[in-house]
Amino acid sequence: MKAARLYTYDSKLVIEDVPKPRITGPHDVVIKVGAAGVCRTDLHVIEKVWKDTLDTEGTLLPFILGHENAGWVDEVGSAVTTVAPGDTVILHPHITCGVCAGCRRGEDMYCETAGFPGLAMDGGYAEYMLTNERACIKLDPSLQPVDVAPLADAGITAYRAVKKAVPRLQAGTKTVVIGAGGLGHIAIQSLKALSPTEIVVVDTNPDALELARQIGADITVDASEGDVVEAVKDLAGGDGVEAVIDFVAEHGTTDQGPNMLRQGGTYYVVGYGGNVNVPALQVIFSEISVVGSLVGNYTELSELMELAAAKKVTLHSQIYSLDDANVALDDLHHGRVRGRAVLIP
Repeated sequence: MKAARLYTYDSKLVIEDVPKPRITGPHDVVIKVGAAGVCRTDLHVIEKVWKDTLDTEGTLLPFILGHENAGWVDEVGSAVTTVAPGDTVILHPHITCGVCAGCRRGEDMYCETAGFPGLAMDGGYAEYMLTNERACIKLDPSLQPVDVAPLADAGITAYRAVKKAVPRLQAGTKTVVIGAGGLGHIAIQSLKALSPTEIVVVDTNPDALELARQIGADITVDASEGDVVEAVKDLAGGDGVEAVIDFVAEHGTTDQGPNMLRQGGTYYVVGYGGNVNVPALQVIFSEISVVGSLVGNYTELSELMELAAAKKVTLHSQIYSLDDANVALDDLHHGRVRGRAVLIP
């Protein structure tokens, strides 16, 4: 099969023929990849950001990137009962065991023995990939893999953060979304579907702000013009907002986000790269909260697929062939992708 493999950090992927994955366990599933999302995390893998976490032994390379995957079931192990060859599926990004404490609580990202295709084992930048039965979610007939693949990570990451915020976002509240890119544009639509909150989108890119307006943002703020914290506070009558969801979390946003909050507000950190440094006195006096949010669980991905089937969340994407994987990564690196890039094998 054709695949795009990383042989050396800080280098381009190599497009080559490799053996098709095989069923080795009773719960294994081989997927014919229909679409694979191109994520900024893929750039971070290439740039060695994750090496000390995922490749401590220095034995991971070469491997196939791609952790946002959807396609069709090709083969199944002997114990698989919930999917069959030909089914159209999206894959939760973790291959989980189902029996550890994290899995028992329904938190797939806490699985003690999880595999992570595309980050710590071969992923979906290929014609076929290996996963397991627990990762497979059957798609509504109205959806195709190319419509939803990036929702497997970018989608549930945005959706989980929104779900954490929603219980506090009654009518009359305001929520700031920092970053209207691949994750942010999904969060805007999820907020619109789940909450009556007024959505304020902050970004430095005029194209991203225009997309935000098209998909439901009530107010947009150009962060390249003036004091963005004061601009947001002015919109909220000077008091600040109830929630800030930060999909950037670097280049100064980790300082701006907490300072946009009103008393009792919550700062949700989704992006990474910066540091959150909030004075203890500010935390106490304002009773603000800082909450992290890590990808999402199987149930949240299932819920997001319901919103996608209902056309309440629509992925905005740019399509590339597998042969153009390096072009897609370069476009993402240089900010030329609006929404999400998607590879088609």
